[in-house]
Amino acid sequence: MVAEQPEAVEDRKPQADEGRSAFTPPAGVEQPPLPDLDQPTSEFAFPAGLGQAPEAPAAEPEGSAFARPSTYSAQHSPPAFTPAHGFPALTLPRDAPWQDRMRTMLRIPVSERPVPEAVQRQDESGPAVPRVLDLTLRIGELLLAGGEGAEDVEAAMFAICRSYGLDRCEPTVTFTLLSITYQPSLVDDPVTANRTVRRRGTDYTRLSAVYALVADINAEGSETTLEEAYRRLAEIRRNRHPYPGWVLTVAAGLLAGAASMLLGGGLAVFLITAAGAMLGDRLAWLCAGRGLPEFYQFAVAAVPPAALGVTVSLLHAGLKPSAVITGGLFALIPGRVLVAAVQDGLTGFYITAAARLLEVGYFFVGIVVGVLSALYVGVQLGAKLSPEAALQAEERPVVQIVAAMVLAAAFAVLLQQERSTVLFVAFSGGVAWVTYAAIAVTANGSRELATAAAAGLVGLFGQLMARYQHTSSLPYVTAAIGPLLPGSATYLGVLNIAQNNLNDGLSSLARAAALALAIAIGVNLGGEMARMFMLAPAKASARRAAKRTRGF
Repeated sequence: MVAEQPEAVEDRKPQADEGRSAFTPPAGVEQPPLPDLDQPTSEFAFPAGLGQAPEAPAAEPEGSAFARPSTYSAQHSPPAFTPAHGFPALTLPRDAPWQDRMRTMLRIPVSERPVPEAVQRQDESGPAVPRVLDLTLRIGELLLAGGEGAEDVEAAMFAICRSYGLDRCEPTVTFTLLSITYQPSLVDDPVTANRTVRRRGTDYTRLSAVYALVADINAEGSETTLEEAYRRLAEIRRNRHPYPGWVLTVAAGLLAGAASMLLGGGLAVFLITAAGAMLGDRLAWLCAGRGLPEFYQFAVAAVPPAALGVTVSLLHAGLKPSAVITGGLFALIPGRVLVAAVQDGLTGFYITAAARLLEVGYFFVGIVVGVLSALYVGVQLGAKLSPEAALQAEERPVVQIVAAMVLAAAFAVLLQQERSTVLFVAFSGGVAWVTYAAIAVTANGSRELATAAAAGLVGLFGQLMARYQHTSSLPYVTAAIGPLLPGSATYLGVLNIAQNNLNDGLSSLARAAALALAIAIGVNLGGEMARMFMLAPAKASARRAAKRTRGF
């Protein structure tokens, strides 16, 4: 049996480094004393000898984010931060119309808006926020339902809120919904209210009364309380229309008859066209009383003038059936809605503009359906309706100028305008027709250019007159563009479609749409020129608009 040999010391493997603790002190260094487990310490505690931690500052009391700092002084205010590009100073002169001042406020960022003092006196408890918002929405509803542009409605709502001390408010207007939000401060909950526009009507007398109420609320030195404003608003709603129903029917006949005179018709054509338009107006009233939508009302109202034109052609009386049919179309083309739609689009309210343009499209299709039905029956019966006859314009300057003035005056009555504005509108209509004829007929220029130039002149005069009277520009603009409406192009398009000339028909309808857009753009451009050059504040920066993106 062999005895076990002890292992040699030098043959032993050395202990690996990983076998030691990283916290084991090296040779020659004393082991630090173990901490007292009865008194645990924190790794965030200050070591001995470094003193105590500084005391935390006391928390500031909570307050409004809009309150001025305690160290603020209006005479020695601290310099505000200015971007590298800088932005010009904003000036809002008090002598400018309230529409321009409020529109200026809405077109600049919220952070750069000045904070004017409230116009109306308030109690110590402050303004009644829910009642101010409700009054603002009710007034905005009347303006939007009356055909006013979305930007002007927002300006009126903004003016009412600021007049009653609600500076931090944001109105929003769409085609059928009005909303307004007021935030007392950054630490308080915002208050939001909205209202839906369900019924629309054409009454420019009521529109002018609402503008007068807003002007009184926003005027310096005025003490129009909330109760007084509610009382006046109720009176405006209860007011009857300035013209009875039979006057409106006669006005529709005069409008159509005057339009037929513009196109070369005589006295007989005038009477036939007026009779067809009045019959169509009564049928439309009947459909409205039965609750039919406006699409069917336009379609029914377009049938009698077209049917009488077909009858004139079948009788071979030597009259102009094209003048009869086209004159009836002048009383139906929705120029008021078209102008408001293009104005909303040019000022950035694209949702409202798209909705209004869609409404114009439906009305236009209704008119085409009504006229096309009558023309199709006439073509089947052998009526000789020549598109070339509608293009033969006769130059009768005196008769056409008088007819244009009568047309504009009748249009003003249909829009329920005040009697004091009818004479000015008739004069503007005559000037618009003279401008159009001078460019399109005398100078053989483009019809689109002539229409835009004439509409721009109407918009310029209407904007100046509205600012002089402190009211809306619609009563001075909408009726005056009546002689420029594209009735002939519409008739040509419908007639070509009835005769199976689809290409020519669609081309004529597209030209009618181009003329209608030229009217709306011209009116808006004339109004903008009036504000820019004749009604602008001292500095051009006071009315800045959003810069375009230039493709990015």
